[in-house]
Amino acid sequence: MRHNQSDRFWHSAAQSLLGSLGLASLTFVCFRLHLRSALLYLIVVVLVSLTGDFVSSAFVSIVAFLCLAYFFTPPIFSLGLTDPLNVLALLAFLTTALVITRLVSNVRKSFQEIEVLKDQLRLAIDTIPALVWSALPDGSRDFLSRQWLEYTGLSLEKGLGWGWTAAIHSEDRARCVDEWRAALATGTPLESETRLRRFDGEYRWFLLRAVPLRDELGNLVKWYGTTTDIEDRKQAEEAVRQTQAELAHVTRVMTMGELAASIAHEVNQPLAAVIANGNACLRWLAGEAPNLDEAREAARRIIRDGKRAGEVIARTRALSRKTETEKERLDLNEAIQEVVALVQGEVRRNRVTLRLDLASDLPPVLGDRVQLQQVVLNLLMNGIEALSAVGDRPRALVISTQSGAVDQVRVTVQDSGSGLDPQSLDRIFEAFYTTKRGGMGMGLSISRSIVENHGGRLWAVANDGPGATFQFTLLPYH
Repeated sequence: MRHNQSDRFWHSAAQSLLGSLGLASLTFVCFRLHLRSALLYLIVVVLVSLTGDFVSSAFVSIVAFLCLAYFFTPPIFSLGLTDPLNVLALLAFLTTALVITRLVSNVRKSFQEIEVLKDQLRLAIDTIPALVWSALPDGSRDFLSRQWLEYTGLSLEKGLGWGWTAAIHSEDRARCVDEWRAALATGTPLESETRLRRFDGEYRWFLLRAVPLRDELGNLVKWYGTTTDIEDRKQAEEAVRQTQAELAHVTRVMTMGELAASIAHEVNQPLAAVIANGNACLRWLAGEAPNLDEAREAARRIIRDGKRAGEVIARTRALSRKTETEKERLDLNEAIQEVVALVQGEVRRNRVTLRLDLASDLPPVLGDRVQLQQVVLNLLMNGIEALSAVGDRPRALVISTQSGAVDQVRVTVQDSGSGLDPQSLDRIFEAFYTTKRGGMGMGLSISRSIVENHGGRLWAVANDGPGATFQFTLLPYH
């Protein structure tokens, strides 16, 4: 405190001395040139007031008044302090010094407060758990936080403008820039996931968010954004996805186990036909005059039945094998028909009438064939099981497809079985909840996860009459 007071004293003394020297020089020049201008003295007072405190300004004001009164106000070389005008001039000088020093002090204090706020804001930006940045309306970055620069290892000069894109993974760069330009064009907030390179060359997943700032007229003046590390979340999501895939695989294998007898029957039928046609072919060839036409026809039937058996085995292997998720352009009607071919044995064994009502104009979807077939298989098996106990009415099972009204493809599986308890409608999709004796309660839960991972929705409703209806929607392929 004492040190600060000493500094202020010497600063004030220096200002007073400089001001006095300035007044002396001005007085000498004006006196030699016979100039009498109070404005020049007032300017010196203003300059001292702008750079000093009130004490030095008041001292210089008094000196300026004395110089004017002694050298330029008749009678010269006389102070004339009794003249009211001189007293008024002195008050004017002092008032000017007071007002200006007050104004400068307030302005200086405001600037200091602004600097403090800027320091606080910079500290907040540098300590929040995100990489902060801002951009101009054209999308070029005009600010990058210290954390952003330290993480990427880029210098401020290289990161500003559009140089920040150099830190984005080469496989994500074009997509990220396109999404950013689309947000700039529409002025809508942006949310995008991309991989960002760390200073040591390692890439991690980040969530990029940006929001626009508009003036009172609605004009976009600035973009503010954050880039948040989501690598741990992405790894957790991948672990969950792998776990779901494992569960889905186990469920598929268990379902195929339930279908083992039916599948064996579906394979035995064409194999028995192959044997019969093979014997017939031998007989046609063993005669004294071989009937080549009949033998060729028998060979064609052998090939046909062999393909039928091969298709059943191929479909069974496809649903049983453990594969990574591969979304592709998919003909959903064709995928459903392949599943229906697998359950024909169960349909006949349970005396179920299965009807297909597949839309001829159904657009393709983007999906994983095996996973979506698993959903259809699960719903069909549930429907067949629900119908197995029905004895007083036809056992009807209908699977249909149609294009939704809101850019969706819908699949419906409807049965006339025992129906659903209204109180269990909200729980049947929960993991480990089951209404079956000996059931695991995983089929519908996994099916819903698969559909939701495809951007769709799976739900169930009770029919107006007997039975229940399960429906799921998928997004069409674009």
